[in-house]
Amino acid sequence: MKSKIHPQTYKTTVVCACGNSFETLSTKKEIQTEICSACHPFFTGKQKLVDAAHRVEKFQAKEKKFQEKAAVKKHGSKKEKHAARLAKKTGQVKKTKKSAKDALKAAKSALSGL
Repeated sequence: MKSKIHPQTYKTTVVCACGNSFETLSTKKEIQTEICSACHPFFTGKQKLVDAAHRVEKFQAKEKKFQEKAAVKKHGSKKEKHAARLAKKTGQVKKTKKSAKDALKAAKSALSGL
């Protein structure tokens, strides 16, 4: 093995944001961390959100905007959507059964009035 190719190792103290500290070997003299085994949710069983860049709030704002948009949007059946697409495409509105019945009643009343 070649000598003098390995980095210098130090007895390092790792300090967590929660205040916990422990010693280990590292190439750095001091290490600062946000989460350690004393405060990590996996080890403690408690949920803790670490949100340095406000990612949670950004996600919640996007989700709220999506929910509002979905509430405004009308959901119809496949047949209604297809009929609307056809009407838009051809420029015609498809007559429904109800409007045909109304037209028949109007024609009968016009004939009876003669």
